[in-house]
Amino acid sequence: MDEIKGVPLLDLKRQHDPLREEVLEVFGEIWDSNWFCLGPKVKELEETLAEYSGATHGIGCASGSDALLLALMACDVGPGDEVILPSFTFFATASAVTRLGATPVFADIKPTTFNIDPDDIAAKLSTATKAIIPVHLFGQCAEMDRINELAQSVGAKVIEDAAQSIGAEWNGQRAGSIGDIGCFSFYPTKNLGGAGDGGMLTACDEQLADRLNLLRGHGMRPRYYHKEIGVNSRLDAFQAAVLIIKMRHLDRYVEMRQTNAARYATLFAQAGLTDWLELPPEEDGRRHVWNQYVVRIGEGRRDELRAFMAEAKVGSEIYYPLGLHQQECFQYLGYSADSLPETLRAADEVLALPIFPELTAEEQERVVDRIAKYHASLGGASRAA
Repeated sequence: MDEIKGVPLLDLKRQHDPLREEVLEVFGEIWDSNWFCLGPKVKELEETLAEYSGATHGIGCASGSDALLLALMACDVGPGDEVILPSFTFFATASAVTRLGATPVFADIKPTTFNIDPDDIAAKLSTATKAIIPVHLFGQCAEMDRINELAQSVGAKVIEDAAQSIGAEWNGQRAGSIGDIGCFSFYPTKNLGGAGDGGMLTACDEQLADRLNLLRGHGMRPRYYHKEIGVNSRLDAFQAAVLIIKMRHLDRYVEMRQTNAARYATLFAQAGLTDWLELPPEEDGRRHVWNQYVVRIGEGRRDELRAFMAEAKVGSEIYYPLGLHQQECFQYLGYSADSLPETLRAADEVLALPIFPELTAEEQERVVDRIAKYHASLGGASRAA
């Protein structure tokens, strides 16, 4: 029997193998320098990423989760404050809020982009709103003009969760430079991924950047003198070195992802599937960097399709199977499951397909062919409204 030719959801080896010797060489240099935490490599990355994102300052930290926490700390978020954020996002966006004793206020999403709905933000603004966290989900920016206007109306800060969207643009402006603070993750699966955990904050305000710099190092300045109670969240030199190397290829990686997204649209149209599944759009005025390629499968068929794909070793993932307002740890907030209807519907319908840069055209054809076979087994059912 012929071996099944599967398609991985992600294959980091294809990207990392060509960089191996360059990475190992710079690792040797860092090892010999004995400068492992912060230092010149981290400074170089901070400056490079800030320039790439259109910000004035970059502040490296230990993870994307820490970036969110530090951003909220720098905005003086604490007990009694509310922070508006989408429920349809990764857990870290909300956990950073609760760790500071503040209250997350969950907003619904736009059904097309999966990003936070400004109309629902407007409905949930209050005198207690201290910050708004728009998440640029899956690689496409939220509606930042309106979000900034809403924040200004109540004196709130805007913290961009750009963990999935380095290089994404809103009307020509890069993610991480549109709000007050940008937060990035370098987890290995991201468009710019390291060899472990790592994060970055960006800011255009010098005082805010200086405070972020202070807070990431125990609030210490000078050594052993503590102006504030900060945290230990330093980016290490090994991670910075990997990221500096990969940044030279970042725009090429993005272009490859964009090519793959366009190819999916063509293949699904040729297979006659666009009336059954809903493809993700790239909306006007935005640069989509396609960290994920997420389709909608209605009629309660998503999980069955995923199992059918897995039988052929075709990778997929569900981002996210629950809204955060449905998570057990947030039940104390009193949201009913259906209080955010678009979030609830997305959690039931979304399926992420392989989109990594090195994905081949043949592999994409196998993904679409497998979905087409499943659809044919249904007798050609149309997409539910």
